[in-house]
Amino acid sequence: MTAEILARIQFAYTIAFHYIFPPLSIGLGLVLVFMEGKYLLTKNKIWETMTRFWVKIFAIIFAIGVASGIVMEFEFGTNWAAYSRYVGDIFGSALAAEGLFAFALESGFLGVMLFSWNRVPKWVHFISTLGVAIGSIFSAVWILVANSWMQTPAGYRIVGEGAAQKAEITDFWAMVFNPSTVDRITHTLIAAVITGAFFVLSVNAYYILKRKYLEISVPAFKLALIFATVACVLQLVSGHSSASGVSVNQPTKLAALEGHYDSLAPVPLYLVGWVDQKNQKTHGIGIPGGTSFLIHQDFKAPVKGLSAFQPDERPDAVNLVFQSYHLMVLLGLTMIGMTLLASFLWWRHRLFTTKWLMKLFVIGVIFPQLANQVGWIAAEVGRQPWIVYGLLRTKDALSQSVSTSQIWFSLILFSLVYTLLFVLFLYLLNKKIKNGPYHLVNDEKHPRQEVMGESL
Repeated sequence: MTAEILARIQFAYTIAFHYIFPPLSIGLGLVLVFMEGKYLLTKNKIWETMTRFWVKIFAIIFAIGVASGIVMEFEFGTNWAAYSRYVGDIFGSALAAEGLFAFALESGFLGVMLFSWNRVPKWVHFISTLGVAIGSIFSAVWILVANSWMQTPAGYRIVGEGAAQKAEITDFWAMVFNPSTVDRITHTLIAAVITGAFFVLSVNAYYILKRKYLEISVPAFKLALIFATVACVLQLVSGHSSASGVSVNQPTKLAALEGHYDSLAPVPLYLVGWVDQKNQKTHGIGIPGGTSFLIHQDFKAPVKGLSAFQPDERPDAVNLVFQSYHLMVLLGLTMIGMTLLASFLWWRHRLFTTKWLMKLFVIGVIFPQLANQVGWIAAEVGRQPWIVYGLLRTKDALSQSVSTSQIWFSLILFSLVYTLLFVLFLYLLNKKIKNGPYHLVNDEKHPRQEVMGESL
């Protein structure tokens, strides 16, 4: 393998592992705000116990997320020095804002949230939980601003010549609100809410099936189901808006997402398929003209295909982009179906007795994680061969002094370290879940409640 391919694999591996945790912390942080808010309003100890339990799990997620994210910053200097030099003024400003205004807020309030339950007034603790949730959202916003600028650059100018050439900010707010920022922030944050909500649904569905901690697991499940249902429906709208933006700003990516080569033909909306990149054909089952209709509200409207672009301007793995995108859509529709069905059964007082659905929610924790990963693959591989769309090619962003042997060594080392981190994460998570929530509140008695008229 070339140094470029190895460097891309290494960065993809490190960011894919890291990306397990931020969506969880963002989504779970918001759920925690509502849990603790419910406790302040009702003074019901059940909601306090619930909040304390999930705060402990949040701490594990946050710690592993921070540890796994540090590596990527160093990779910009070791493997991608040419990229860092070219966009450092722009990319660095967004990352600096993330550190100053977001991470500092989140980590500062985290200490209060974790260690001051009996040391500060209840409303102060609630403010700390709210601060952590807001900080995690701001952190994601600034990172997404940086990444969105790479997808759709704006508010910049190119200065210097040759190897000294670089991008400088001319309009900070144009850089921040570049053409893809709002759509990508909205889509990613909604995905984070879904990820956190499905995590809470999974753990509490397990408890309900085991008939454990029903006084806590049932209301927690219902709260998470409200979050998940609303977010899943909103994600359908957000996904359409994002795809429409891609059709305007990144036409090669849109063509790759649907495996579309012919510019003179309407684009079908594939349900399943396979891209024959060698012969430039896509075989599959879909709705004729469906994508054309979603973009132009006309089933017969032609859309520019990959054949309209030079070969060196097309993504290098069209089938990977196609499969990733369609798997993301399939997972999204599955989660919409699960949450809507669960909401209907809740209304009919049959939710917790429908065991097959509860079992599906137990394993459903993996669905949003997979959707996040394949969605990221579709977005990042789909903009190739550009690392900064239309400005800097990926092959030109690589550090010239790094060798394949050095990348191999660090890739193997990171794989070992990340494997240990993931094993530690699963061990601690499993321990917390098996211990359950009651032991966290100093042997206080918890009143038993009826489970909304259902027989378990």
